[in-house]
Amino acid sequence: MFPTVRSAAFLIGLFSAGLATAGDIAEPKGVVELFTSQGCASCPPADATLKKLVEQGDVVALSYHVDYWNYLGWTDTLSSKENTERQYGYAHAFNRSGVYTPQAVVNGRDHLIGTDLAAINQKMDGMKSAGQGLTVPVKAAMNGEEIEINIGAGAGKADIVIAYFTKKEKVEVQKGENTGKQMEYWHSVYDVQTVGMWDGKDMKITVPARTMGKGKKDGCAIMLQSSKPGGEPAEIVGATVIMAGRKRD
Repeated sequence: MFPTVRSAAFLIGLFSAGLATAGDIAEPKGVVELFTSQGCASCPPADATLKKLVEQGDVVALSYHVDYWNYLGWTDTLSSKENTERQYGYAHAFNRSGVYTPQAVVNGRDHLIGTDLAAINQKMDGMKSAGQGLTVPVKAAMNGEEIEINIGAGAGKADIVIAYFTKKEKVEVQKGENTGKQMEYWHSVYDVQTVGMWDGKDMKITVPARTMGKGKKDGCAIMLQSSKPGGEPAEIVGATVIMAGRKRD
């Protein structure tokens, strides 16, 4: 078993109730999930690539810090076992015997080294042309104290998954392979929750917006993701992003 998301009731936290927000990416061309670590010498170029993907404005770009590099003497301040479990879930889905960093997973369908911006964009463009992109529209916005999520029609079934992240983190690494480096990380995921199921039909769900217990409220990605029979993450067919502090149009 490779748990990839933590089940949750609809009472999940996001932003303080006074904020009004709207999805920043109207029609993203793809989802890129980077598995990285502060203790990995090969990861800084991939972290910089993820920042560029965020800045493109047309990609749902997420960074998952894994914990298996922590044995080198530096505990990644953004790492979690849940992030590692999600990566191992993908490895199992891709019939791989192990994991690596920096790994970029595109649309939950395929993976490649996370340092090559051009290759990642080519992968997303190729998937879109082949009908393996984000084919189901997902829209989300804040409405008072609630998050409204609207999902269009499409084929198949999928989980409605929310990945909460911090917009930007600066970390001074004091041990390990990146000792002495001042690192910058974007869209670092600290919690992933499943909030519902989609059965291929148009649907709307409303999620209460309450303050997260960890005091972080930068943003979240809402993804429509199928799963393998064993619960491993699979194809992402729709996604959007909400950032805190944006005023509703």
